[in-house]
Amino acid sequence: MSTAPANAAAPHEIRIVLCHTSHPGNIGGAARAMKTMGLERLHLVNPKHFPSAEADAMAAHAADVLASASVHSHLDQALAGTVFVAACTARSRGLSHAVLTPRETAARLAHEASRGPVALIFGPEKYGLTVEEVSRCSVIAMIPANPQYSSLNLAAAVQLLAYEIRLALEATETYPQEAFEPAPYEDVERLFEHLEQTLYDIEFLDPRNPKRLMQRLRRLFQRARLEREEVNILRGILAAAQKRQRSG
Repeated sequence: MSTAPANAAAPHEIRIVLCHTSHPGNIGGAARAMKTMGLERLHLVNPKHFPSAEADAMAAHAADVLASASVHSHLDQALAGTVFVAACTARSRGLSHAVLTPRETAARLAHEASRGPVALIFGPEKYGLTVEEVSRCSVIAMIPANPQYSSLNLAAAVQLLAYEIRLALEATETYPQEAFEPAPYEDVERLFEHLEQTLYDIEFLDPRNPKRLMQRLRRLFQRARLEREEVNILRGILAAAQKRQRSG
């Protein structure tokens, strides 16, 4: 008889997302790292070279992970349907997202994966994730490293996080399960688009000088972990404000 808790997450709910990867060998190395830890959902956003013989060679016996990888032109496509997203980055870039260790990140991913698909995203080797890409995430995962030499190979970073995720999935302790239906990624993104347009309509946001208002509002709502019904309520309020503005 299984001893897994009722709210245990399945590994197939966890996506590893590689953005704009330059070297196909790193894709293969990431696939190998994933398979050794029981992860199988690889998503690639605009890879420079894929498919690739070099990726196949580096994947060794993880060719099945490469063969089933989903390739996308935009990050939004890779995150569609997710209920929680973590960004692996070496710098906080002045953002006020919660910054977690790999172990803390893995625990959150395992917990949230009991509700639906989750994702852990990695940026390109040279520059990492952009501010815009990080803004689409719920938390930041930061690997503690030597501040004088914090550079870490992409496949090695995936291996480290994948190991922590495996430990978290096998842990018998779980977070208390909260009874709510989280809003999927695309619903939250549509809310942000609606909010931005409404702020323009009511002249609260100046399109010539928007500054970082939307970035701050994104972080506010991401911390709130919006439910599907809450998104619908907020969009109803925005629609009413737009209607009042047009009729006034």
